[in-house]
Amino acid sequence: MKTTHKHLKPEVIARVARLEIKARQIVEGFLSGGHRSPYFGQSVEFVQHREYVPGDDVRRIDWKVWSKTDKVYVKLYEEDTNLRTTLIVDLSESMKFGSGATTKYDYGCTIAATLAYLLLRQQDSVGLVAFDESIRTKVPPHSKHTHLNDILAALEAEEPQQKTDMFDVLRHVAEEQGRRGMIVLVSDLLAPRPGLFKGLKLLRHRGHDVLVFHVLDDEELDFNFAGTTKFEGMEELGDVLCDPRSLREGYLAAMQAYLDELRRFCAQQVIDYRTIRTSEHIDAVLLHYMNHRLGMVRN
Repeated sequence: MKTTHKHLKPEVIARVARLEIKARQIVEGFLSGGHRSPYFGQSVEFVQHREYVPGDDVRRIDWKVWSKTDKVYVKLYEEDTNLRTTLIVDLSESMKFGSGATTKYDYGCTIAATLAYLLLRQQDSVGLVAFDESIRTKVPPHSKHTHLNDILAALEAEEPQQKTDMFDVLRHVAEEQGRRGMIVLVSDLLAPRPGLFKGLKLLRHRGHDVLVFHVLDDEELDFNFAGTTKFEGMEELGDVLCDPRSLREGYLAAMQAYLDELRRFCAQQVIDYRTIRTSEHIDAVLLHYMNHRLGMVRN
């Protein structure tokens, strides 16, 4: 899987190469793999019997039970399957912000590209949805190694520019996904809370395993601006000229309240959530995040 791309960092890949990505809940897939599936098939673990109905595979009939009870039952098994992941990447205008060398969008794309690499390497299926107020790019899920180039090319081709409509996008993803899998949202989550929460709740209601990478710039979290500053509005907001020191206390309190609300909501919905600074090393973020998930899967 050799490729060159600005969002796939060799140094990051080198540090996370042994990372394993597992589904936290039961998922659905097509191939034999390392994730639990609710589908029943010819596998090693017997689950239960169910009374035979016309159309069932006669090879699953338990003839021993029939000989004892004179009733026809079929055997049900739990099979292992591959994981189907959809990466949802925010490319709304606010993602263009970056007080340092890396914008939130570039950072988010690197997260998505690295996850795609790891998932495809373990023969799982990965797709991409890039959005602002609507879906701008969609790459259908596939498990072939060369599929990474399609995902990287889609990320490279886009540029943040519009406002965010989180609910419509998440609803579309929920309605389009016929099988349960893993949904990874990479965004600064600068969107109306009701729509965001409603969309995430819908994904969980449909049985998806949901991960949220909340990407924010250091200045958005610390607000260390000094002197009279002009803040340029994004996503159709106006510009503001002010002394940021007079706003800092209120801003930080509002930001902390929002982050606390997000964490509480995600905990209640069994959604894996983490706030990420663009100054953090991506490999360290992914190692901590996924090792934590792996521990929860094994428990």
